[in-house]
Amino acid sequence: MNKITIEVAYATPEQQRIIELQITADSTIETAIRQSGILQQFPEIDLTKQQVGIFSQSRKLSDKINEGDRIEIYRPLAIDPKEARRARAKAASYKKR
Repeated sequence: MNKITIEVAYATPEQQRIIELQITADSTIETAIRQSGILQQFPEIDLTKQQVGIFSQSRKLSDKINEGDRIEIYRPLAIDPKEARRARAKAASYKKR
């Protein structure tokens, strides 16, 4: 089988891990993540809930990978972006008073 080289990346507030591996060319994102061993290093990763992407572009676990891809596993947001905007707007309106 033809092999390609890819990376799997995950970061916490404390650390970042990028794992380079060679994998079969017709593999999916999920297969690459599982074969990388990153799920054992970070047991908090839940692929049923967390988003994944390649170079900041959101992808599905079933998408195929290409040579040189960097698969990224995204952490859940700490706060909803809409709520964060509302809080900033409310804080700014108090400062103007």
